[in-house]
Amino acid sequence: MPKQKTHKGIKKRFRLTASGLAKHRHSGTSHLAFRLTKKQRRNLRGTTVVCKSETKKIVEMLIPSGG
Repeated sequence: MPKQKTHKGIKKRFRLTASGLAKHRHSGTSHLAFRLTKKQRRNLRGTTVVCKSETKKIVEMLIPSGG
């Protein structure tokens, strides 16, 4: 039986912390940022942690159980 594959789209967008939480980049930062105020742009810097309910789905796609 073949192995489960990692979801490549999720792998590119999320990383897991040592405690098992999922980190991601804020949306709306790649282009057209001139439309935002400086305060909005400043607050979009860095990464943030995904809520618990979504983390479980992300972890399943990053680390497949194998069947």
